Amino acid sequence: MKYNVYSFEKLEVYQLARKFKIDIKLMSQLFPKEERFELTSQINRSSASISANLAEGSGRSSNFDQAHFTNMSFSTGLETIDHLNTALDLKYINEEKYTELRIKLDAILNKLNALYKFQINNKETLKKRV
Repeated sequence: MKYNVYSFEKLEVYQLARKFKIDIKLMSQLFPKEERFELTSQINRSSASISANLAEGSGRSSNFDQAHFTNMSFSTGLETIDHLNTALDLKYINEEKYTELRIKLDAILNKLNALYKFQINNKETLKKRV
């Protein structure tokens, strides 16, 4: 039996966000235990929301609805930057790890911005109604 591969799963930005979420999860496991319900939870949720919003938005029928979720994905990426800044400030991660993650996140944010512009400017309905 075969399963469906949905359009959002084929997007390079989704694939990068999916990998980034795992990078963050693995990194945050090294945070102090007392951060489990604070920074650890916040950074894991925000990084997971990047790919989750792309997935949810792909199910919307209008370009503007899809663009709204792409924008939410972008916004949670910015939130993740703030959490990374906090992790660096508290010395939970070193400058090298911070730079590595920021470069990956910058690439994702640039692609999300391009996708958003495409969705907003496209005159055709992105999702055909059946």
